[in-house]
Parts: sequence; C-alpha cells; structure tokens
Amino acid sequence: MWPDSAQDNCKTLSEREKGEVREQLDRLLASPHLNQSQRSVTFLRFIINHALEGDEENLKERTLGIEVFHRGADYDTASDPVVRVTASGLRKRIAQYYQDPGHENEVRIILPSGSYVPNFHWPKDSNEAVVPDAELAAEESAVQVDDGLVPRAQHVRRRLVLKISSACILATLLVAGVIIWHTTSRSGLNFFWGPILMGSEPVLVCIADQLQDAGIALRNPATPDDEMWFKDDTKKNAYTTIAIDDMSAATRVAAVFQSSGKKYALKGERATSLDDLRSGPAILIGAFDNAWTLRVTKSLRFHFLLGDGHLLIVDGTASTQPQWVTDQYRNVQMGASNYRDYAIVARFTDENTGKIAVVVAGLGRCGTAAAGEFLTDTDDLLQLKRVAKSAGNKQNLEVVISTQVINGRPGSPKIEAVHFW
Repeated sequence: MWPDSAQDNCKTLSEREKGEVREQLDRLLASPHLNQSQRSVTFLRFIINHALEGDEENLKERTLGIEVFHRGADYDTASDPVVRVTASGLRKRIAQYYQDPGHENEVRIILPSGSYVPNFHWPKDSNEAVVPDAELAAEESAVQVDDGLVPRAQHVRRRLVLKISSACILATLLVAGVIIWHTTSRSGLNFFWGPILMGSEPVLVCIADQLQDAGIALRNPATPDDEMWFKDDTKKNAYTTIAIDDMSAATRVAAVFQSSGKKYALKGERATSLDDLRSGPAILIGAFDNAWTLRVTKSLRFHFLLGDGHLLIVDGTASTQPQWVTDQYRNVQMGASNYRDYAIVARFTDENTGKIAVVVAGLGRCGTAAAGEFLTDTDDLLQLKRVAKSAGNKQNLEVVISTQVINGRPGSPKIEAVHFW
C-alpha cells in the first residue's frame, strides 16, 4: 500500500532514505525502459542527485537546458523544448517501469507534471484485513459515516467496493498511459522512418569498412593460447573490419527494421555497388571511410570536407561558412579527454538512384554513434518532428548534430543546424 502523501521535501530525508532513493535510481537506470535512452538516463540522474543535495533551485528548465543538454548562454526555452520533451518522455518511461510486476514494494520516484523536482514515495505494509462475510453478518454495531449511522458490515462492504473501484480506475489509467506512450513513441519513429517502413522494397544498410594490414594470425591447435603471425606483403590475406561505433549505429537502425518486420540486408562499403543502391532505400553509415556517403552528400547543403589535418562539416550556402570540425587523426581524438564530435543525419531522395537515402555519418566514430542514437531515440525524433512541422513538413531533411565526447564515449546528441527541402 502507498501512503496518501509524498515525501517531496528532500531536505527532510534521512541519510538512510537518501541511500534508498539512490538504490532505486540505479534500478530504474538499469531497466530496459530507461537504459535505451541516454538522454533520459542523464536527465534523471542529474535531477535526482541535485534534489538529494537540496539544490532544488537549479532544477529549472533553462538551467537544465544549459547544464544537462549543453545549450549555450543564449538558450531560448520557447524555441527549444528539449527539457520539456525529455521530461515528458521520462515520465512515461518511469510509469511503465512501475507497471511491471515486482516493483510494488520499491521506493517510487515521481516527476510531477509541470515540475522538474522529483518526489519520492515509500511503501508501507497494510494492516487492514478483509473481514469474512460470516463476521460481517454477525457484526451489527453502528459506525458513524458522513451520511449518518450505518451497520458496520455495510460500512466495511462500502469501503471494499470503493477500493475495488479505485483499483479498476487506476488500472484503466495505467493501460491508457501505456497506449499513449506507445503511440507517442511510434509517432517519432514513424515521422522519420515511415517513408522507408511503408515501402515494399528491402532496405540496404551500407556500413563503412576498413582494409587491415596484410597478414593473418593463426593459433596452435595443441596450445590455443599460442598465436603465430604470418605477414603477407602481397596483401593476399588482407581483410576488412568494421569499427565498433559504426556497428553500434548499424545495430540501432537494424533494430527499428526488425521491430517493424521490415526486410533489410547489411553490406560493407567495399561490397556495395550502384545496382545495390538502385534496388531500394539505402542507409549509409560512416563518412570518411564510406565512399557512398561522400558521393551522395557532396551536393547537399551540409557536406563533408577534409583539409589541413582536420575533418569538417561545412554549410555550402553560407557566405561566411560555419564549420564543425574535429581532428583528423583518431589517436589525437581519443587522446583528448574532452572534445566535441559532429555528424550529419539526413533523409532524402538521391537524384542518382531515385531511391531514399539515409545518412548516419560522423566526423569521427563517436559522431557516427551519436547519429545512430539520434535517429532511433523517440525524444530526439519528436523534437525533430516539431521543427520539421514549423518548416512546412517537407520530405527531404538534413541535420548537423554534435556530441560531447568524454573518455572516448559520446554523450547525448544535440541539434546544431537543420535544412529542409
């Protein structure tokens, strides 16, 4: 049973209660309802930690936009609803978590509508026993209620009916909430992926690959731990590999097709031909190691350039070109503990193939991973859907996104620029 009132003033919590809240936070973040959205994870962890520290004054929309989503000092909450959209999606994810069986006796974390300060509820044991019908019939002592004296048995039955009715209403609301959450989630995915999912042609996922040094490593059958390297200067044994960050983006995209029953095939860039691209929609993953990506984006407003030891995305229509840039060399990128990576995500009809092309490509590999997250995260896609609606719902779109890389891993994607045509 849950108490009628929430503990919503974190300053009154004991250290034991704060510890219980942190343990519950870990359970929520580890659940499949939340761990698929890095934005929700980052947002929830931030507001819980600040609330437990008594820093509720900083849990305001503008502050959250700057601190959590790295918006600039001139951040305008009216035109950029990232905090409101994330909070709305988070409330639905939390509600779904608590609907699952087995969470009834856990601390309940609630983010009230219209607020970014979390509330906490603790479960308590119910000491009310259901009175058997035989005992109800035997009890005829009167009980004072709002509308006068009624027999105790009638009063207890009335309370039972009210409890059952309340439970039915709550169950109906929960089901409605799940339906709304699912519909909203699909709305974001359908906005971007709908033109591909509704088509009859199978999809090609073309992923960047790398030709490795010539040679081959073989293990000794007698002692498998022993490895022997055979160098081959003629490159007869050269082989291709795929970067794990590019594969992460491909896996996310493939999951969208898998969940929708859409047929797709995965090919490396070196094995992909023009005929393959003309046979149906193509998802092009990776930039500077995927020639097909560079070819189809060359004529777009936002496109890739290589120059003076750096990788760039430029705006081809600007008189003073804004540039999004990172270092060309992977070891320099990874050696920096704190840097920004950039990516292009796009969906358009390629004039060379006549088919829909989707670009998921970063300057560095962390940019590609962030692009894959952006195109499969419902909150990100709903935000893009709102921007597209204000631009007239045009069919072709291109977005430059950025991500803060820390310790070699990308953070949440952020929209830098958009173009629709």
